[in-house]
Amino acid sequence: MVIDFEATTPTGYPAQPIEVAALALRYESDAWTVGRQFASLIRPPAFAPVTPAVTAQTGLTAEQVSQAPGPAEALGALDRRFAVGKQYLLVAQHAATEANIIYYQREHCPALARIDLLDTIPLARYLVPGLPNYQLDTLLAHFSIKQPADRHRAPADVDVTAQVFVRLVSAADESGQLGDLAALVKIAGRTAKCNMPAQGGLFDIHPAGGRGHDEPV
Repeated sequence: MVIDFEATTPTGYPAQPIEVAALALRYESDAWTVGRQFASLIRPPAFAPVTPAVTAQTGLTAEQVSQAPGPAEALGALDRRFAVGKQYLLVAQHAATEANIIYYQREHCPALARIDLLDTIPLARYLVPGLPNYQLDTLLAHFSIKQPADRHRAPADVDVTAQVFVRLVSAADESGQLGDLAALVKIAGRTAKCNMPAQGGLFDIHPAGGRGHDEPV
């Protein structure tokens, strides 16, 4: 499952989500297929208003999000997409951002908060060394992926992140550097904070193994 948030960053508080998008990817019959997609605006709390700077970056306005469902409703709806007993992996560009947001919203999305992550940035560093940086725009240019008109909106960003991830997996397969999903996770996997001992940091390398290529991410 590829995921992306847009958020406000109020002083003295964790980032507060104002939009989320996710899409399911599954590898089967030697090809990646896109499954169900989800997107929702999220109404932020009063202490985390949409600022002019957020509007300049995302295009979202305070008026738009004021009519949106709150975190409990929006993230609860996303959380119900995850079936009990199935294994998932969250894919994100700079997964620390998504991981932090999910952790601080965990009461609204307990299933989501238990899913480990794979960060496209360290994966890209490993597979495509020598780029000037590993920001999403740089990776889009490297892989000749068209820049979406609504870049910095969650649905657009999750779509192009998924495209980058598929290109990275293809590069790994063609080069023979990483043989399966477990190898990708060893390079770029991150353990969700809810799955770690209380004294641990936010991220840790996910143990290798435990997932096959045909399982959803």
